[in-house]
Amino acid sequence: MLRALRDKLARTRMPSPSSGDGASTGPPPPGLPTGPRAGAPHPHQAQEGEMPFIDHLEELRWRLIKALAVVVVSSAVCLVFAEWVVDTLLMGPTRADFFMYRAFRLDAVEIVLQNRTITGQFFAYFGTVLATGILIASPLVIYQFWKFVEPGLYPDEKKGLRFSAVFATFFFVVGVSFGYLVLTPLALQFFAQFSISEQIINEFDIARYLSMVLTWSFGAGFLFELPVVVFFLSKLGIVTPQVLRTGRKYAMIVILIVAAFFTPPDPMSQLIMALPLFLLYELSIRLAAAVERGQLREAAKEAARGQA
Repeated sequence: MLRALRDKLARTRMPSPSSGDGASTGPPPPGLPTGPRAGAPHPHQAQEGEMPFIDHLEELRWRLIKALAVVVVSSAVCLVFAEWVVDTLLMGPTRADFFMYRAFRLDAVEIVLQNRTITGQFFAYFGTVLATGILIASPLVIYQFWKFVEPGLYPDEKKGLRFSAVFATFFFVVGVSFGYLVLTPLALQFFAQFSISEQIINEFDIARYLSMVLTWSFGAGFLFELPVVVFFLSKLGIVTPQVLRTGRKYAMIVILIVAAFFTPPDPMSQLIMALPLFLLYELSIRLAAAVERGQLREAAKEAARGQA
């Protein structure tokens, strides 16, 4: 996958030297060869239409700087509303009257948080603000990644990928919402009510609580990117629907393992996590098949034009 992306990026278009940049177009000096090989590039020079590797690094650096700037600005805005962010987003699932508990008809209990480290509340405060800022800035961050990859694609590869940033943002936000609204409440209540002795009281540390909420939320967000990744790889010819169908049974095992990792050790929670992943995998197969059909139609049109 990485090798294919590297090969695609190596094809980045650059303006041709003869496209009006003032370069001399006169005859070559005496003694230089003429003919078909007269314009052959020097072995140590980048060929026409290619971007040198150092320019790729410079482009990547500026894209990362822009993405980081967006996150900083978004986090600064969230800092202004930090009281609402902490009280509603961070502390919401700890309350027994959290609206998702009513939706699931759970007999929820209040979750008590404690601070057992000197910096616990400090990092919980700014960690929540930063996580919210990243979520809000995610559309522009994904857009910057797309703009870095886009120049390395051929026009036919770009077709159908122009809205990839929009789709990637959509699935990421849906995944984070699923992790925060579904996984987090179920997991918290499971662990809050699990007890091996009445003498042991469940009171969670604020730092560990924040870490687990971020893991469940952002972990689900990244897992929900599966259809976008498969669509992108299908466009590059790396993944085919046949491969996905053949590997379905192995994918099911992987999904169950991932679901068990991200959820409490009870079958209901694991099923709730595994079900959307199953559906996303099936959606990925259909997306790959649609891409393959589109490529076959384009190939048929090209063949027909060639015969004409």
